[in-house]
Amino acid sequence: MSANEDLIKFEALYKDNFAFLSLVSFQITKDKDAAKDIVQDFFIYFWKKEPAITITSSFKSYSSKAIKNLSLQYLEKTKQIISIEKNIFIPDFEEQINFEKLEESKISKVMKLLNQLPEARRNIFISHVIDNNSYSEIAENQNISINTVKTQMKRSYSFIREKMDACIIILIITIFG
Repeated sequence: MSANEDLIKFEALYKDNFAFLSLVSFQITKDKDAAKDIVQDFFIYFWKKEPAITITSSFKSYSSKAIKNLSLQYLEKTKQIISIEKNIFIPDFEEQINFEKLEESKISKVMKLLNQLPEARRNIFISHVIDNNSYSEIAENQNISINTVKTQMKRSYSFIREKMDACIIILIITIFG
């Protein structure tokens, strides 16, 4: 096929599937603009890598799965950014915190707080925060759903926010981050 024929074929594929794939992404992200961006990024990637991609099922099946994965990745990224922006106290530049001088009792308080979490929730929290596992990796490793991981992480953060002050949050991030 010539480059022009490839372009026409690709444009038809884009026009036929853009709305459907945007809807698939929107169902996950709940953000119309983000959904459109995800689909556009997918098509750009697909255009560049198409010769190397082997589709064993239909394009619609392949692209739906890819869009679902990209949408979930988007949610993880934005959730982490939003969580950081909302929940972390960032001191002014003038305020210097010397982490080496933080008392042993504060480290002990953090450990006691983590031990107050139910075992399964604590394991999920530690797996994500300390071991840097993604929600999907945790779900797969513990044979649970991603939604269960999300719920347990949400409850862990809520519990920690409720019980801790900003200085301890910074300590946790410093120790485990």
